Amino acid sequence: MEHNKDRQREKKENPMTKIRVEKLTLNIGAGKDQVVLNKGVKLIKSITGIDPVKTVTQKRIPSWGLRPGLPIGCKITIRGQKAVELIKRLIDAKSYELSERCFDENGSVSFGILEYIDIKGVKYDPEIGIMGLQVCITLEKPGYRVKRRRIMRTAVSKSHRIIKKEAVDFMISEFNVKIGEEE
Repeated sequence: MEHNKDRQREKKENPMTKIRVEKLTLNIGAGKDQVVLNKGVKLIKSITGIDPVKTVTQKRIPSWGLRPGLPIGCKITIRGQKAVELIKRLIDAKSYELSERCFDENGSVSFGILEYIDIKGVKYDPEIGIMGLQVCITLEKPGYRVKRRRIMRTAVSKSHRIIKKEAVDFMISEFNVKIGEEE
């Protein structure tokens, strides 16, 4: 019995189980409307200070007016301390409250911000108008590199993956998020 408690204590103190923010992705989908896309690019640049990358279609969908190579959105990926600081501002725009639906089974957190003027430090720009964006926070534990490395790539073991409950607990402890009811 005593041995079992020591194992649990050891497991909690293991640095390989400590969850961290791997990356933050901001995304704006504009469809085939290039005016909206240009506003989205300007919005992401005003929030982050970095030029976003335009995303293009891969398929032809004639009923939607899409063809391969047509820019339909923009996105940016931010890592490190800058990502953590921006996450705090973005969660503040949601009043530190996220729904249970924002968390997936792999430990990622995704939510939308309806109006960018809710983000602290961002002023209303009449050229952009009122616009929203999607936020995706990817969490990982040390050791996840094994699934991305070039030589001897392997899968992350089932016991080392981040589950939904761990992601919820991490967001509550690190960012003081309240988990609200389903919307």
